[in-house]
Amino acid sequence: MSDTVITRFAPSPTGYLHIGGARTALFNWLYAKAKGGKMLLRIEDTDQARSTEGAILAILDGLSWLELNWDGEPVYQLARATRHREIAEQLLAEGKAYRCYASPEELAAMREAARAAGRAPGYDGTWRDRDHAEAPAGIHPAFRFKAPREGETVIEDRVRGRVVFANKDLDDLVILRSDGTPTYNLSVVVDDHDMGITHVIRGDDHLTNAGRQTQIYRALGWQTPVFAHVPLIHGPDGAKLSKRHGALGVEAYRAMGYLPAALRNYLVRLGWSHGDDEIMSMEDMIRWFDLDGIGRSAARFDFAKLENLNGHYLRATPDAEIMTRLKALVPGLPNGGELAANIDVEGWRKLEGALPGLKERAKTLVELIDNAEYLFAKRPLILDAPAQKLLDEQGRQMLSALLQRLEGVEPWSQPALETCVRTFAEETGHNLGKVAQPLRAALTGRATSPGIFDVLDVLGRDESLARIRDKTLQMKSA
Repeated sequence: MSDTVITRFAPSPTGYLHIGGARTALFNWLYAKAKGGKMLLRIEDTDQARSTEGAILAILDGLSWLELNWDGEPVYQLARATRHREIAEQLLAEGKAYRCYASPEELAAMREAARAAGRAPGYDGTWRDRDHAEAPAGIHPAFRFKAPREGETVIEDRVRGRVVFANKDLDDLVILRSDGTPTYNLSVVVDDHDMGITHVIRGDDHLTNAGRQTQIYRALGWQTPVFAHVPLIHGPDGAKLSKRHGALGVEAYRAMGYLPAALRNYLVRLGWSHGDDEIMSMEDMIRWFDLDGIGRSAARFDFAKLENLNGHYLRATPDAEIMTRLKALVPGLPNGGELAANIDVEGWRKLEGALPGLKERAKTLVELIDNAEYLFAKRPLILDAPAQKLLDEQGRQMLSALLQRLEGVEPWSQPALETCVRTFAEETGHNLGKVAQPLRAALTGRATSPGIFDVLDVLGRDESLARIRDKTLQMKSA
């Protein structure tokens, strides 16, 4: 086995890159980078009935968006089926596998008998030592691995510790189906060996597979990789992660407006820790990551924590990067077509100018663009319910008086606007909030927004005064 650490991420392309798979990819990537090694990508596409080209593209795109770039070209497991069959034939020739002619009906009867006897359902070894000459005519046999029946198979797992399997509990698994297609456990062993994989980091739902695969490694005389089986992710209630908890594809998190840096930071803390550190750069993660920091208990997914973390990254991300991500995000929003049509070059310029204030109040890009819709709204603005309450008769009267002051502001700048509004508030015996609230409603159509002086500045003199006049004219015509 190579002295260089080589990990692999090996998803099955039967659906999106779900959040658990993304964490597995991240752990593999970080461990490889931390040790100066490589992470390879293998697409386990042998389930031809369920594997799709769309799922493969979604996995590649999801990894790229998370900036988890693999080394070399992806390996496609299906393309290596000939090599897998060669190894199955080798095991057969060495007496470490045998032909099994059991029919589906016989296998079903074995499972039922095992259940009736209180045993785990498994193959009873009917064809393990039978003469090949007894084979029924016209039956294509499967190849079964001749698993050891005595003793134990032991794995020194880097997360779970010492894991012991009684060999009597591991039956003779099929390594080549009767139609000639290799099975998962054989293919994985052959691929991991041929790819030089030194460390297998994956979910602990594969722990039993590790026992079976270790037996195959030993039968072939190959060195077993280091195993690290990571506990799965659960929901906040401790139940298995489902869609209501956050078991979504990576593309869904991108569409919801999360940043890849925030999602990476959140995922690395799901089941791994480095002291009390919560916010980590990619450089921090690479410097600190090791398998010893992975806990044995299932991690719990919490959307609120992810949102808070994303808000931090949103504020820390340069405006130019935020703008690039917003332009990519907007067309895919539910109202994206309409919104994109409303944002012209000047609109994007206004949005960039408003980013400092918008970033302070948003936790996702979707929330940010939603808070920014006032920039592109067509006059006269439609008020939401809280804004309508602010623009009652008293609010409109105050707005009408303030309008006269604002029309004389020169230059139209935040300092001058703030001086004007504060002076008006003092002279009319109001606190600033009492004046700013109806002004905010008139300018944005909402009761909440970025700072009111940011709003006035970004909208500009003509648009700001026009929106205020709209509401005072409505007052006069009411």
